[in-house]
Amino acid sequence: MQTTNHGAPASTKKLWAGRILSGLAILFLLMDGIIKLVNPAPVVKGMIRLGYPLNLTATIGIILLTCVVIHAIPQTSILGAILLTGYLGGAVASQLRVGEPLFSNVLFPIYMAAFIWGGLYLRDDRLRALVSFRR
Repeated sequence: MQTTNHGAPASTKKLWAGRILSGLAILFLLMDGIIKLVNPAPVVKGMIRLGYPLNLTATIGIILLTCVVIHAIPQTSILGAILLTGYLGGAVASQLRVGEPLFSNVLFPIYMAAFIWGGLYLRDDRLRALVSFRR
C-alpha cells in the first residue's frame, strides 16, 4: 500500500480515485494517439482545420503514444505527466490560434491535464510531498 509523506497509509479511496482519473486520461489519450495512426476522415479534417500538414498526423500520434506510455509506467509517471502537459499545451495553442470555442475545444486539453495531474496527485505520495496544499 502506498504511504503519505508522513509515513501513514494512503487512503484507499484516494488511491482508487487517482487510479480512475489517471486511467480515464490514459485511455482517452491512447485512443487519440491510435486514431491519429489510423487517420480517418475526422482526423484529416481536424488537421486541415488546425493548419497542420497531413504528413505530420502519424508523427503527432507517435509522440502522443510515447508520452502516454511513459506516463502509464509508475516509475516514470511524473515525467510522462510533464511531457503530456507540454503536448496538451500545444493543443491549447493550436485551438486558440484558429478561434475554436473556448469551453468545448480550447479548454478540453486543460481538462485532460487536470485528470492527469489530479490522478497522479491522488495516487503518488512523492508528488503530494512535493506539492502540498497548506493552510
